[in-house]
Amino acid sequence: MKIRTAIIGAAGYTGGELLRLLVHHPNCELVYVHSNSQKGKKVTQSHPDLLGDTDLVFTNEVQTEGIDAVFLGLPHGQTKGFLEKHDFNPDTIIIDLSTDFRDESNGFVYGLPEVNKDKIKLAKKIANPGCFATGIQLALAPAISKGWVKDNIHVSGITGSTGAGKGLSETSHFSYRLSNISVYKLFTHQHLKEIKQTFSQLKEDFNKDLLFVPYRGNFSRGIWITAYFPFAGQAEEAIKAYKEFYKDAPFALVSENEIDLKQAVNTNKCLIYVQKEKDQLVIYSAIDNLLKGASGQAVQNFNLAFDLDEKTGLNLKSIAF
Repeated sequence: MKIRTAIIGAAGYTGGELLRLLVHHPNCELVYVHSNSQKGKKVTQSHPDLLGDTDLVFTNEVQTEGIDAVFLGLPHGQTKGFLEKHDFNPDTIIIDLSTDFRDESNGFVYGLPEVNKDKIKLAKKIANPGCFATGIQLALAPAISKGWVKDNIHVSGITGSTGAGKGLSETSHFSYRLSNISVYKLFTHQHLKEIKQTFSQLKEDFNKDLLFVPYRGNFSRGIWITAYFPFAGQAEEAIKAYKEFYKDAPFALVSENEIDLKQAVNTNKCLIYVQKEKDQLVIYSAIDNLLKGASGQAVQNFNLAFDLDEKTGLNLKSIAF
């Protein structure tokens, strides 16, 4: 029996990535894909790379009956109103990719599998984490849980232009991004709230600040995180602790060799590298912002909610070079 699935808001980058994953997912039957802006058009008109993979047509009608799972790819701030207007069956698994319920309000579980796997397996409503939030949390979760962080944490992260969404803006335009780099939302990024929520769950007395510097990168997809803090132990101790923390996490991979961003792009992996330098523990993480940072993680949560192998439909090849 296939899982009858719908995507609401399927015309953008994350919606497109969901389509690319779900049309080939062995346990998924895509019943309909919703878009107000593209209604009546073939999916392949918005996502031409799917030519030969699907004959679906966008609809602006919302079917709530007979749906086992629904992915919500609506703009931030719109999901709450959508769910108030459209009443899905209580047994329908709802996976929201917006920021609206990441505070675990309204019965939602925060969908970071490496921390909340057991809760996700029992959840009917799952709030998918943000992209920067995923990279930062997976870089630091083992250290937080060990109580190694005694002071504020310095974090920098650089993201590709797809992180800004499909709509053009001055800072996502080709002529701005090419051969350029810039900082935005210094120390105030919206993902900090969900990160601190997770860290407080991992370590109840955690109350340190994350001094996060987000950069706009001159590439299209991927996120690179660098985080560091004072550490009295040895690098070998830290690497061992990180591997133990992620021993049952198929997509959080601790590398003994230096990593690079292209190893993670086009995969659902979070690659992690740990080193000690000048009394600082330095952690690097790399993810694809549209996959592990959005749609891939949403499918990972879908798999957990339906008691499937966590990696189903997510065995993807990196671009590598």
